[in-house]
Amino acid sequence: MPRTALIVAYNGQSFHGWQYQSEKIPTVQRDLIRALSLVADRDVVVHCAGRTDTGVHATKQVVHFDCAVDRPNKAWVMGVNAHLGDDVSVEWAGQVADDFDARRTANARHYLYLVHNNRIRSALMPEYLTRERRVLDEKAMDDAAQSFVGEADFSSFRAANCQSNSPMRNVMSVGVKRYNDIVAIDIKANAFLHHMVRNIVGTLLDVGSGEKPVTWIAELMSKKDRTLAGMTAPPNGLFLVDVDYPAGAGIPGSPRLPHFLQFIALSGVRSGDQRKG
Repeated sequence: MPRTALIVAYNGQSFHGWQYQSEKIPTVQRDLIRALSLVADRDVVVHCAGRTDTGVHATKQVVHFDCAVDRPNKAWVMGVNAHLGDDVSVEWAGQVADDFDARRTANARHYLYLVHNNRIRSALMPEYLTRERRVLDEKAMDDAAQSFVGEADFSSFRAANCQSNSPMRNVMSVGVKRYNDIVAIDIKANAFLHHMVRNIVGTLLDVGSGEKPVTWIAELMSKKDRTLAGMTAPPNGLFLVDVDYPAGAGIPGSPRLPHFLQFIALSGVRSGDQRKG
């Protein structure tokens, strides 16, 4: 059977995560399966690059499925979208090799976490931003974050119920930048432990606020004890923005950033007054 890959975007606010649980529980996988099966006129099973939790968004989730019926790529995009709600969108479809696997073929996952650093709440897009009232020093956060880079034991940043057999992960890059009063934490790794990104963000916020020193991250890495690190950051600021594949896999490259972040970045304004609220 031909194998097809999709790039899918979604607003995670109204979903109980990616993974199918039951017909009564709204998940991204449930809605996508329903829509694909209607276009295919038969049951379709989909597999994703990385499962996201309740409230977490994606601008570039990659999935694959096999289907015996022949449909043009346009049908897998426009036709499927016609059967999806406004909070899920198929943005690309393409044929891939029979041995392509959205999860196993991937080389890396890339997440972006957005923090609204202001004492005054914003009336706009609260489901996409986590508000932090403390004044953040993004330079200190970025310096501290470099202690995550490389292959290491991330036991201090995994959830208690994480089911991974190993705490070892390879963080390829991490950076912290400010766009007006938005602080963006950008992290890429071969894979992530359960809640790893949100635990990293919660810990970096304590560094950025001045409550903990830059050297604290390196200390936590060596301790391998989750109870010593910062709190788990909320899910609503987290986006899966890219999944890397080998060049010949056929998946379009480059991350897909949230549109509003592109707008803020293009404004070219960095306001200290806004940061202090």
